[in-house]
Amino acid sequence: MIERRVNGFFYGLFMDAGVLRNSGVVPTSSRRAYVNDFALRIANRATLVPSAGSRAYGMLIALTHGELDRLYHAPGLDEYRPEAVLARYMDGGSTAALCYNLPVAPPAGERNPDYAARLQRVLRNFEFPAEYVDSVTGG
Repeated sequence: MIERRVNGFFYGLFMDAGVLRNSGVVPTSSRRAYVNDFALRIANRATLVPSAGSRAYGMLIALTHGELDRLYHAPGLDEYRPEAVLARYMDGGSTAALCYNLPVAPPAGERNPDYAARLQRVLRNFEFPAEYVDSVTGG
């Protein structure tokens, strides 16, 4: 039996198909996208926090529910919870997607400059807007 794939909206290092493959999943149907009314927050890892008028960029990637479960049951990721978002394709149109976020925003003083630098490289590779890439910092 072939398990159905669902769209996941990824905004952190999981945007990188190589990182996903190294985590044991097979990403398909990758497309650049964004979600409105969320802001990216970098602490130990990335999360999105509700923020009216903000925009967070990422990749829509089709995975199975089993693959999503494997990704988010890894150490350090098990606190993330799925929520439905409306992801908008960079070239027009939109679709519903699952987006994994922390249910409570990390403390304000939590920082990870190394993660932020790695994420900036991924965002640049996907040619997301420069002002967004430059706004990604480690805390």
